[in-house]
Amino acid sequence: MNNILLKEQKRVEKKIIKKERIDKIDKVENSIVQHGKLNDRVFLLNLNPKDDNDKVLLELDNLVEENSYSKIISIIRTDDLPYFVMNGYKVEAYIPKFFNGKYDCVMASKFFTKKRAEYPEKQLKTFSGLLEDVEVDNNNKQLQNFKIEQLNETNVEEITEILKQIFTTYPFPIESSNILKGMQEGRLFYFGVWDRDKLVGLSGAEVDHKEKNAEMTDFAVLPKYRGKRFASYLLNLMEISLKKKNIKTAYAVARLSVLGMNKTFLNASYKYSGTLVNNTHIAGQIESMNIYYKHL
Repeated sequence: MNNILLKEQKRVEKKIIKKERIDKIDKVENSIVQHGKLNDRVFLLNLNPKDDNDKVLLELDNLVEENSYSKIISIIRTDDLPYFVMNGYKVEAYIPKFFNGKYDCVMASKFFTKKRAEYPEKQLKTFSGLLEDVEVDNNNKQLQNFKIEQLNETNVEEITEILKQIFTTYPFPIESSNILKGMQEGRLFYFGVWDRDKLVGLSGAEVDHKEKNAEMTDFAVLPKYRGKRFASYLLNLMEISLKKKNIKTAYAVARLSVLGMNKTFLNASYKYSGTLVNNTHIAGQIESMNIYYKHL
């Protein structure tokens, strides 16, 4: 009986921990933020132009103090940058013509611990060599035995299963209900690679129709099928689809530690524009992320 109670207690504890580690979406004034212990940060996703910058900056600092977070990351227009710089933020990356194909954005961060602000020097040195080794690859012979197509709502469970297999942890909750909702709202779509009746790889795009930009995301291939350069082909298909949706700018957030995915974006003519240091909890740890963009 004691063993049964102990197992149940551990199950409940794991459930509580998992719930606590999921970052949540809140409002600061009229602006949108994501924050939580998983990424140990506050992420200013959308700075409402009607908000007073000084009030928003104060509330962001208050969130950090209340929850002992170690970083704030923000996506803002260049016009708002001086307010952030005066409050201790520094630019880590930028994307030209991010908003509606016209206005630039910067990704500015503020660090609250020395450890969180430490640069991953070894990884950055390795990555710098990759920037000098860009090639264009149009060889699709390895795709001849596979079917590639846009996925739909009937594939949601298969999409979720692959993402959970590849990423032990992810900066956003990997739930079939979230993916289904995104598809139904027209802001999320996927292309997949099939080996007969088995989904073995995929990539997605999260679209902001109002601002005419899209994040290229959720690149995942089962281990057995890696090395076949699925990502390059999927990326090209998504870009074609985004152009039809009148999207002006595509961008990506790639793990600094995964050189293969960085090379895929560079070979596809994406421009590297900065590194978000110790920014995102993915695959079990906080990692630094590279920012890429491409005008479509």
